[in-house]
Amino acid sequence: MMKKIVVTVLASSVILCARAQEIESILTEVEQNNKELQALRKSNEASELEIRSRNSLEDPSVEYSPFYRKGTDGMASSELVVSQGFDFPTLYAARHKAGKLQKEVLDMQYLTARRDILLNAKNLCLDLVYQNRLLGLLEERRKNAEELLTLFSRKLEAGDATLLDVNKIKMDRMNIQTETTQAESARQTALQQLLALNGNVPLTHEPTEYGAMLAESDYEAMYTRAVASDYELRTARASELAAAQEIRVSRQNWIPKLEVGYRRNTELEEASHGFLVGASFPLFSSRKKVRMAKAQHAGMQLQLENTYLQTENRVRARINELQALGKAADAYDVELMYHTLDLLRKAVESGEISVIDYYVEADGIYRNLQTYMGLERQYQGVMAEIQKNEL
Repeated sequence: MMKKIVVTVLASSVILCARAQEIESILTEVEQNNKELQALRKSNEASELEIRSRNSLEDPSVEYSPFYRKGTDGMASSELVVSQGFDFPTLYAARHKAGKLQKEVLDMQYLTARRDILLNAKNLCLDLVYQNRLLGLLEERRKNAEELLTLFSRKLEAGDATLLDVNKIKMDRMNIQTETTQAESARQTALQQLLALNGNVPLTHEPTEYGAMLAESDYEAMYTRAVASDYELRTARASELAAAQEIRVSRQNWIPKLEVGYRRNTELEEASHGFLVGASFPLFSSRKKVRMAKAQHAGMQLQLENTYLQTENRVRARINELQALGKAADAYDVELMYHTLDLLRKAVESGEISVIDYYVEADGIYRNLQTYMGLERQYQGVMAEIQKNEL
């Protein structure tokens, strides 16, 4: 007997673990199939190649000039010049570091877009779980109404019930059908939107369970983790670092560009060879570039400060909302409500209370159950918003 209990507990744990992975596996599908993310990955790949190309050597230059002279048949002389221009080595190093920082900005921007798409997909999964649970509750109400209608129809024939009782049950059944249609419509809408996020690739399954509810003692740790991992904040920080490096690059723009090459001159049958060494002085092209880079960096610093403040306030507000929703949900005793519904059902069947009294009490309980389900959905949505950077 003990062995059977252990096996049952282990099997239940495996089922719960599998259900906990339902939403995560759907998000993995969305990340692979989402068209916007696929396009963004290609766009970032092109941007990274462009960043690297900015720090490459200039193209070599080849010039050939033939000269002709009166009284000379054919070409009298010619000149061939092959040259290569390049920047000072320290400028390449500075631009290389700037390129790495710009790539980090691109990576953060991609991760931010990925996070937002996956958060949208997760909220749709949560909507599906909520609508399926609501449909389950409405199905229970429908079965209950059908059984009561059968019972009271027989009682009406026997003279133990009134037509008003039967009509009240029929009206309840009509209301349940309307609510079921609305819930199913909302479920189909969420499913279609999730399918669109998945690139119209059919989902392998539909989510049926939320994630685990968080203990209250974890709220402060959640706040610290959410602020530290926020992708918008990390993007702003990466942009500020990239802007600071651009100042260092701009400060080296005054260094002359160098040019070396080979020159060959021919005069009839004689030829002379030589080397070409030159420099280009950026007297005009580098004007105000340092000032521009500093102004951009100052703007990025202010943007970083603003993003940090906004992130802190947003996360703190979500934490407070999460705590309030948790307390509100804890006020509902779901087991007690279902037990009371059973007692009411037995009381109306035995004639202890009228159908009218039954529905007055039962409707209130069903509304409370739906309110609890709504609070549970809100709680999960706020928690997903707080933990969005962990998707």
